[in-house]
Amino acid sequence: MENMKKAQAEAARVQAELSAAEFEGYSACETVRVVMTGAQEPRSVDITEEAYAQGADALAGLVTEAMKDAHGKSVDGMKARMREMASSLGIPGMPGGM
Repeated sequence: MENMKKAQAEAARVQAELSAAEFEGYSACETVRVVMTGAQEPRSVDITEEAYAQGADALAGLVTEAMKDAHGKSVDGMKARMREMASSLGIPGMPGGM
């Protein structure tokens, strides 16, 4: 029972850390930046004049690139924290390749 309480407390702490953590993603040309939390919540988007000048269709593609980059970094950060949590709790390996 004590281990279950410890695991729940650790999970809540990790969840709070991930919600506060921010991951930046960029378009390939770095004209668009997206910030996302470790809980995959979008926080902000920054778009340069250069990106605007490329037109609506190109800008949509740049925003999508930046979102995918930020999301990937966020997921990787979440997986790393979950592995650390599992290790600290003595859980051998996470299912699903985490």
